[in-house]
Amino acid sequence: MTDKLAIFKGKEIRRTLHNNVWWFVIVDVVAALTDSVNPAGYIKDMRRRDKELAKGWGQIATPLAIETSGGKQKLNCANTEGIFRIIQSIPSPKAEPFKRWLAKVGYERVQEIEDPELATKRTRELYQAKGYSEAWIEKRMRGIAVRAELTEEWKNREVGESREYAILTAEISKAAFGVTPSEYKQLKGLDRENLRDHMGDLELIFSMLGEAATTEITKAHDAQGFDENRDAAHKGGKVAGDARQQLEETSGRKVVSNDNFLEQTEKQKRLGRE
Repeated sequence: MTDKLAIFKGKEIRRTLHNNVWWFVIVDVVAALTDSVNPAGYIKDMRRRDKELAKGWGQIATPLAIETSGGKQKLNCANTEGIFRIIQSIPSPKAEPFKRWLAKVGYERVQEIEDPELATKRTRELYQAKGYSEAWIEKRMRGIAVRAELTEEWKNREVGESREYAILTAEISKAAFGVTPSEYKQLKGLDRENLRDHMGDLELIFSMLGEAATTEITKAHDAQGFDENRDAAHKGGKVAGDARQQLEETSGRKVVSNDNFLEQTEKQKRLGRE
């Protein structure tokens, strides 16, 4: 686990990375949102008031080792979902902006379920706000659609979610680029950021090719279960890998690099303003 601090409204919120997910010290969050001189007591009162919160407290709060002035100690922590649930039970005016934001996010999610095109539009707007070019966004959005089609195939072919999806994705990446996604992130100096949001044009294109080829091979061979789909993933990734190597040999330039596309874009913009 890696201990770090998050800053909120000038207050330090201790957090720790546990099972690759950020967990936040509950007493710190409550202290930041209530200014209570006794946040631990505030939490007890809050649980007494909110019976449903008290019922689910065992699923929300997890004791994790956190660095304190007296050394490492076990403190109750919650992941992002748990923290949001706790915020809902805080009557403090400081919590109201978060509650309004959560209501807005929930409303937007309902809208997106009713009209999936809204989700695509909002994703595009988010990338635009981050400074990505329209050409890059088009490739990224197409890649999202290709990925969705592949995971839908896996879902319908007796492949378990999460861990098995990650293994199959790593199989494609290893065959396409010679590195797994985690190795690729290390190469680019990324931590928890989305790898594909930091890929350049060719990296996105070969990612799409590997996943699109895997989808086609999976359908053509009617792959069922994890083992057959892993074989299809390797073959699909190899299609992209062979194409990548041919391009690299012809152009004399490597596709896989430690370049961070978003950082490069922001640097170019800064140079343009100088």
